[in-house]
Amino acid sequence: MTDLPILELRRIEANVIKPIYEEMVAEVGRAAAQKILGNAIRKAAIAQARSFAERDGPDRDMRSFQALYSLWTHGGALETEEIERTEETFHFNVTRCRYAEMYREMGLGEIGHLLSCNRDGSFCEGYSDRITMERGQTIMSGASHCDFRYRYEGE
Repeated sequence: MTDLPILELRRIEANVIKPIYEEMVAEVGRAAAQKILGNAIRKAAIAQARSFAERDGPDRDMRSFQALYSLWTHGGALETEEIERTEETFHFNVTRCRYAEMYREMGLGEIGHLLSCNRDGSFCEGYSDRITMERGQTIMSGASHCDFRYRYEGE
């Protein structure tokens, strides 16, 4: 993992992805380009989560998962309201998402959900098969807030 804040890392990635995505759209169409991009980003999120899982070891749980949260909020990247934080749950709403703002400013609003939102559930998949996420809405899709509901299923 780099020392760059994740928001800045995503900006760099988006600058590289944008012309590749535009070329894919021209060659294979919007739907196929989004499917390819979505699959690639999902796999990258799982791989990133696995590296954190290896670092945190076999005792990783909801508390170790919660400790990672500051990586995504660093520098005000997300403004949130926490609802519940226990050993089994981590519920919060994102009320401002600078990731969504950044993608829209870059002209990538139509794929912002693939570049960031899509990573959230996939990250759980790579980090621990005991952590699941439910989310009914996102700022990226036009909602007033994102509703993150993480749950840890113990043994």
